[in-house]
Amino acid sequence: MSRPEVNLVHRVEVAEVRRLTPGMIRIEFTGPGLEGFVSSGVGDEYLRLFLPAEGHDEPGLPVATDDGYWEFPEGVEPCEVRTYTVRAWDEASGRLVIDFVVHDGGVAAAWALGAEPGHIAGVNTPRGLYAPAEDIEWQLLVADATGLPAAVRLAEQAPAGVRTKLVLEVADDQDEHRPELPANVELTWVHGGNGHSPSRLEDIVRASELPKTPGYVWVAGESAVTRAIRKHLRHELGLPPTAYKVVGYWVERAEQWRERYEALPEDVRTRLSEMWDDGSRDEEELQDEYVAVLESHGL
Repeated sequence: MSRPEVNLVHRVEVAEVRRLTPGMIRIEFTGPGLEGFVSSGVGDEYLRLFLPAEGHDEPGLPVATDDGYWEFPEGVEPCEVRTYTVRAWDEASGRLVIDFVVHDGGVAAAWALGAEPGHIAGVNTPRGLYAPAEDIEWQLLVADATGLPAAVRLAEQAPAGVRTKLVLEVADDQDEHRPELPANVELTWVHGGNGHSPSRLEDIVRASELPKTPGYVWVAGESAVTRAIRKHLRHELGLPPTAYKVVGYWVERAEQWRERYEALPEDVRTRLSEMWDDGSRDEEELQDEYVAVLESHGL
């Protein structure tokens, strides 16, 4: 997995909080700490969000390291770290926008629900995953609520000559947004998934008739759902890795999954952790092996 050429940690301040839907809150961040913030410009770019362990005290932030990661200096209590996509970045005004799916439980959701102007957090340098070939004629963008901000941003950036189908799965019609999209983007809302009921995204992707011309499929959502979709694209349809990007953003019943993972033999957990350190191997082959090991242990 490639590392960013630049990785900085920025202290950010909440400037505005707005409820978009019952299940999503938009927070705009600003402050002098964003000086030098470098956006990749890629629609699904993600970053680490550094939050206080409880409440809204200022978190102790890590510092960037030369190898593209970060570490907490001696004497600094490690803060909570979560991964979020960038909904928007305005370099001129120095404003960073992140949309939060909110629900009962969870450090980040609780923080977002109580966020007010002046509250402090931290972010690092983002990187994107979306990487279609330059000659694509169509793209299929599919996401649940967690992937919605990235999917909509990708659709907003869709080149004029690329036919784009955007499929978004939210719990119900109250969670639908009203994004302003280019004329070449077709938006379809579906209801389900998101921890409330079975997801329909795998069935939708399987039922999609993908054109034979060059194109790209991008999917983000719950990990079991995206794992099944990736198998369909890679192993059943035989698409090359350059024709898709499938990312698991969250795990349903995460605490139970984590307990089962921690119960794995130590040598298995070591193998799962260390296999990603081999920079010489193809990332998709590593993903195949990773999933195969998990599934062989019932995960």
